[in-house]
Amino acid sequence: MRADRVLVVGATGMLGAPVAQRLLTEGWKVRCLVRDAARARAKLGPDFEFVTGDVTQAETLDQAFEGCGHVHLNLRGTNTPASYDTQEVQGAANCADAARRHGLRRITYLSGAGQMTDANNRFLPVRIKRSVEVSIAQSGVPWTFFRATHFMESLPLFVRDGRASVLGRQPHLLHYLAAADYAAMAARALDSEQAQNQALYLFGPQAFTMRDALWLYVSVLHPELKVTTLPLPVARIIATLTRNQDLRFAADLFAAFAAIGEHGDPEEANRLFGTPSTTLGDWLRGRRDSLRSAS
Repeated sequence: MRADRVLVVGATGMLGAPVAQRLLTEGWKVRCLVRDAARARAKLGPDFEFVTGDVTQAETLDQAFEGCGHVHLNLRGTNTPASYDTQEVQGAANCADAARRHGLRRITYLSGAGQMTDANNRFLPVRIKRSVEVSIAQSGVPWTFFRATHFMESLPLFVRDGRASVLGRQPHLLHYLAAADYAAMAARALDSEQAQNQALYLFGPQAFTMRDALWLYVSVLHPELKVTTLPLPVARIIATLTRNQDLRFAADLFAAFAAIGEHGDPEEANRLFGTPSTTLGDWLRGRRDSLRSAS
């Protein structure tokens, strides 16, 4: 067991949980900041330390940060721009301030691989990620940003109500990344001085369009379904008529994906941490086998 303790914020999430588990496997002491300790313990197991708090309430963070050497941030809002501003932007700023006060040695943060430019700042994902990166960098605590591409684990979210749909024309090739590979890289970064104060791009080994990735997912796990495309204007009209806030937010998000695509070079991250090796086929077979064993 390592002497250092890592605080994981967002440890019960789709991408935070694999990082917490990987850190534990590699011998780190792992503390999780959660809203509901009993629920988090039931999901993650008894080997973690749980501290109750809320990133949007700065006064609740000191107990979680006390005695930690590092913090990993996996933050996201819900389905409105306001929630992202509160949960991710303000939450990250509160965490960065707490990390500074308690003398932490590294902040790692899951960012994104969109093109971080002023021209793209009108898109919510870029605006949010840029704001968080700035607040962390300005804290004075050494940092590492993981500018990761799209995750394989996001594909099940495209299947809802018996339909597999992509919103809008999504022409860009995306190097889909497995959460397990990301978690391994995030854990290795804490031992890497070369990763300090670096924004590193994380890509998977193969590139697919969003539609092709979803078609492969469906062909393995939902062969009864066809992949359809819902035009963005139609999605927005439906969202307005049905007052479906989730669909409206998704339409805006996918408009950003279509406009921005994937940017960056993963060479440095691969050199430091090893090249991700999980293909989409590997991941799909693993998920299929897991679902079969659970049934």
